[in-house]
Amino acid sequence: MSLNESIVEDAALEWFGELGYALAHGPDLAPGEAAAERNSFGEVVLVGRLREAIRRLNPAIPDEAREEALRKLLRVATPSPTQTNRDFHRMLRDGVPVEYPRPDGSIAGDHVRLVDFADVRANDFLVVNQFTVIEGQHNRRPDIVVFLNGLPLGLIELKNAADEDATIWSAYAQLQTYKAEIPTLLHYNAALVVRGI
Repeated sequence: MSLNESIVEDAALEWFGELGYALAHGPDLAPGEAAAERNSFGEVVLVGRLREAIRRLNPAIPDEAREEALRKLLRVATPSPTQTNRDFHRMLRDGVPVEYPRPDGSIAGDHVRLVDFADVRANDFLVVNQFTVIEGQHNRRPDIVVFLNGLPLGLIELKNAADEDATIWSAYAQLQTYKAEIPTLLHYNAALVVRGI
């Protein structure tokens, strides 16, 4: 049996499954499909999963404030990709700052949590292979995207080491292409992984 990228991708998905991640095939989540989790290929956040996580992790915060936190997350962007990622990381770590009226008329300030760091089982873990992203004229399909509560935090690019042209460096170059052509996916990124097989 010859080793190829598809075999290693399947093995990686199996490994994530053994760790407790839910698994999905990107085309099944695509717009228009029965299991669609996004309205367009330009959406990189799985909004339904994120909205549910925000509701579950922040029951004491009013709905309007939770929705405002979601809007802030979906609009996180600055002219600098590095600054955008830092801003998102701060929200991931500390929560999204929100304000809302208390019953007595005063204004409460709070933070909407995106992740339960104390009880990791309270989070939604999903791994998706072949997740198509279209941004502008660019259509890209990363090998594996790792989602936490609907947020695309990890990106894994696989290359077949038996192919002389498919090196770790070509995988690294592919990640640079993603940064240039589908930067929205990288707004939320916490880890980029290249793997030769």
